[in-house]
Amino acid sequence: MAYQLPPLNGLRAFEATARHMSFTHAAEELHVTPAALSYQVRHLEEILSVKLFKRLNRAIELTPQGQALFPGIRAGFERMDEAMRTLRRRTETNILVVSVGPAFAAKWLAPRLYRFIQRHPDIDPRISANLQISDFENEQIDLAVRFGTGAYPNLHSERLISDYVTPLCSPDLVANSHEHPLREPADLAHHVLIHDESLSFFDNVPSWQTWCEAAGLTNINLDGGVHFTLADHGLDAAVEGAGVVLGRIALAHFDLKSGRLVRPFDLKIPIAYSFYVVSPMATKDEPKVAAFREWLLEEAASDRALNLA
Repeated sequence: MAYQLPPLNGLRAFEATARHMSFTHAAEELHVTPAALSYQVRHLEEILSVKLFKRLNRAIELTPQGQALFPGIRAGFERMDEAMRTLRRRTETNILVVSVGPAFAAKWLAPRLYRFIQRHPDIDPRISANLQISDFENEQIDLAVRFGTGAYPNLHSERLISDYVTPLCSPDLVANSHEHPLREPADLAHHVLIHDESLSFFDNVPSWQTWCEAAGLTNINLDGGVHFTLADHGLDAAVEGAGVVLGRIALAHFDLKSGRLVRPFDLKIPIAYSFYVVSPMATKDEPKVAAFREWLLEEAASDRALNLA
């Protein structure tokens, strides 16, 4: 025999009051008067034939029966809230939430996003740029671009871009008019080295020391220079002539294409990690998710064809 649940308003009043341990604060949250909230709780107590709160002079506390009821009721309302958020996202079919890192957003995605909008005017992309790993369910993320190994449990993952590092600088630094033009790797001794530390939390990521050893350099001071924690900041500093950055080629695409940055030397060192486009398995084939993923892969292929990534 199915048990008949008490009125939802009474359960909501109990849950909010138990969570706040205050009739006043619970009433404010539910937009009712304290008297109305108190009535709903008392009515619930009458239906259940138990006391749920001990009403003290200036406070309340849960009775043993209230303590037993609260965890399950709270979990139930959390699940209902989650279900409503999911339903709301499913009904907003034109909104696409994409999570990416700040440097990828600034240097790779933002300058070309207009092409996706022109192709899919019915899709409304929302770009969430941060350094945190996306929680697809709780943050309502549709798709993400992650830098790593591609091994993401329960997620559909496709390699987007393989990356390399190489010295990058303003074209002025290689011009003959410069006091110490960059003609060969040993000339780096006369220039400020810009260090990109955005991947410092990864293992075996190439650094200036890695590149200099590969180039056979032993007279370069690797302790000095300027250090940036975000890759795009290091690239922007190099564009302005502040020095030579050991930059990530994938992120420098538009700066290289426009001539704001140049590669003075051919030697580049591969990074053991890549950019991947990832999405939940359950939603990977939704039209808007598939459309954005296919567009990203197409853009990356176009970059490779230009030999700039």
